[in-house]
Amino acid sequence: MSGADSARMVRRIRTLIDTAALDCHCRSKVGDALQRFMDQEQQRLDRHHLLEARQQRTAIAALLDLLADLEEISWSEGDRSVFPELANLFDDIAQQAQRGAEALRSIRTQMI
Repeated sequence: MSGADSARMVRRIRTLIDTAALDCHCRSKVGDALQRFMDQEQQRLDRHHLLEARQQRTAIAALLDLLADLEEISWSEGDRSVFPELANLFDDIAQQAQRGAEALRSIRTQMI
């Protein structure tokens, strides 16, 4: 369940609770429980985003290992196909870095 899905679900539950004939004490307890659920859901999503960023870092490290071959290649390399292949590695690193940055930006900036 995504964060947006959880928020929609909690809004729907809150609407049902608001229309139900609950005493104030019970309504408060349910509201507190829903807030705890939302906090836990946000924590789950934050952990997921951090894990995603770490996975992107691992992928970048593996790609950097492959780029080590660049040190052994001369500008006069006979197999010219190696240059576009290495360029693709740089493109892949950029994509992984973008995904990692997006994941980190998705983590909420303030703790409740």
